[in-house]
Amino acid sequence: MIYDSLKHLDAYKGIHPGVLRGLELLRDTDFSKLADGRYEVDGDDLFYMLQSYTTNPANDTPEAHRKYIDIQYLISGQEKIAAGPLEEMTEEVEARPEGDIWFYHGPLSELLVSGDKFLVLWPGDAHAPGIAPDEPAPCRKCVVKVKV
Repeated sequence: MIYDSLKHLDAYKGIHPGVLRGLELLRDTDFSKLADGRYEVDGDDLFYMLQSYTTNPANDTPEAHRKYIDIQYLISGQEKIAAGPLEEMTEEVEARPEGDIWFYHGPLSELLVSGDKFLVLWPGDAHAPGIAPDEPAPCRKCVVKVKV
């Protein structure tokens, strides 16, 4: 997992090329001109989804992916994303392999994502997004999906 600011993008030049390209996309794209939905950059190898929603008081079923790395970035609003190592999850609750998503129960630590902060979540990182820092509030997020 990486939790950082887009100001430090140069530190990631040697990282997975799709992750670097995704971070550059976050830095260089004006999302205010785009509607919510899926946008392909390199087919199924690199795409992003724009989502608008209201945060929730809690998220008790962290998710993980096997085929994709997630880069989560808040365009507006703020949310807490809880994350933890997949091997520390105590129970698999649901599996949806066709959508590359598995749900779990287990211990997590919360991080605040807002402003220019981003979170890179690898297949070994369980994560529970969409948690309200205080009261539920509107958010707009970009999730970049990078094929492993």
